[in-house]
Amino acid sequence: MKTFVVIGLGRFGSAVATELSSLGHEVLALDDSEENVQKVADKVTHAVTGDARDPAVLRALGVRNYDCAVVAVGVDVGTSALITLNLKELGVRKVICKAQSHVHRKVLEKIGADRVVFPEHEMGVKLAQGLSSSNVLNFIELSEDFGIVETTVPRDWLGKNLAELNVRARYKVNIIAVRKKGQEAFNVTPGPSTIMEAGDTVVALGRTEDVNRLQDL
Repeated sequence: MKTFVVIGLGRFGSAVATELSSLGHEVLALDDSEENVQKVADKVTHAVTGDARDPAVLRALGVRNYDCAVVAVGVDVGTSALITLNLKELGVRKVICKAQSHVHRKVLEKIGADRVVFPEHEMGVKLAQGLSSSNVLNFIELSEDFGIVETTVPRDWLGKNLAELNVRARYKVNIIAVRKKGQEAFNVTPGPSTIMEAGDTVVALGRTEDVNRLQDL
């Protein structure tokens, strides 16, 4: 079990806090709105009303003892930046922040955020990937240039093994997992003799432009 503090309980923050809690982790949810706090009070370990811009509040809550802090306050650049700075100065090991723009992200990274996410942008990318091709099951953007795609096996690959396909050289992507038809678990160490069959699923890692090309095969 890990410990998390989630600051800002709007739609994004509330979803993060409640999902982490449902996965069995200890979650401290913090917001300056009593109404927002009450909405998640019975779904997380601790729910507290307080102003995270005040380092004394964060210190009193013992946030430095948590494994990770999620700053879900994304509308006001100044507020999220100040909260992030407070968390880093208090010694929180990992701070993940929500941002609304690339400028916002640069500000947060400059003051020490370990990771910055764009929830709306990332969801939009996933939706676009899914709409553009029926064989794409999931897309995860790792950065502006790289992504991971989960897709059904392209028709051109059927009946061939990974060695014959030589995916890395021909398509410039790495196959990091394969799930055979009818199985629930992925094989995360597929060997070169693994044959691609109809109904199989592959997970490919590479540059976004290269993983996108898999949709056209």
